[in-house]
Amino acid sequence: MRRAIQAIGTKACRVPRWSLTLAMFASSIAAAQSPPATQKFEDRNVLWDAIHQRCAPKAMRKIFPPAPCADVQLGPGGYAVFKDRNGPYQYLLLPLARITGIESPALLAADAANYPAQAWRARLFVEASLHAEQPRDVLGLAINSSQGRSQDQLHIHIDCLRGDVRDAIQRWLPAITQDWRPLPQGLPPSGHRYLAKWVAGENLDENPFKDLASNLSSKEALATRSLAVVGAYNAAHQPGFVLLSGRVDVAAGDHGHAEELQDPTCAIARRPP
Repeated sequence: MRRAIQAIGTKACRVPRWSLTLAMFASSIAAAQSPPATQKFEDRNVLWDAIHQRCAPKAMRKIFPPAPCADVQLGPGGYAVFKDRNGPYQYLLLPLARITGIESPALLAADAANYPAQAWRARLFVEASLHAEQPRDVLGLAINSSQGRSQDQLHIHIDCLRGDVRDAIQRWLPAITQDWRPLPQGLPPSGHRYLAKWVAGENLDENPFKDLASNLSSKEALATRSLAVVGAYNAAHQPGFVLLSGRVDVAAGDHGHAEELQDPTCAIARRPP
């Protein structure tokens, strides 16, 4: 079974198996630290202010958890994990560096951190909130386009997939290759069109931001794209990922909101009896 990692600043304590303590911790963060659903983010720097004014200072003083964050990793490529207000299970991963969103050139630098890989590892917080480890095809990551987001600090949504999205991906998986190609049909819930690509491996070693950018035409900007990373198994039940990217199409009502592929209620999740 995968080892859970509780991180304090730049140090980590490895836990050999799932523990009630971790589950209770994640539940308490969800209950106590998530902003109320009625709160609106008119201020597009709410998340940036929270991690830098409250979370990072606590991590530097070695206070754990660095509330309102669940985790902060300091140093180069540092990031914070924050309980999202959307549903009881969704978490966000945010770089500590000032990176506005998917369009930032910093994500394509030679020494850029692979934030999606860090977010995939941080799915343990979602699983702890569910009190059960999940098959990889239950969970996914989402990054909205510049028009589809409410905050101007890069944040990666970590949550369960919609059941109908998982079913559609499984149905089309044999046709998804290692090259970016359009899916045969639009994805639920709104029928928006996505490009898809298969990436093999247990871990997300390939940086999805760089991979997507290298496959766009010179006339297409990353700001108009969304990105999703979905855990999956191939026909031989070998682990991998399906990368998905939508494009802003205002006329079609598509604002590049990849978060639409996720289900904050985690209806498809495995739960303990």
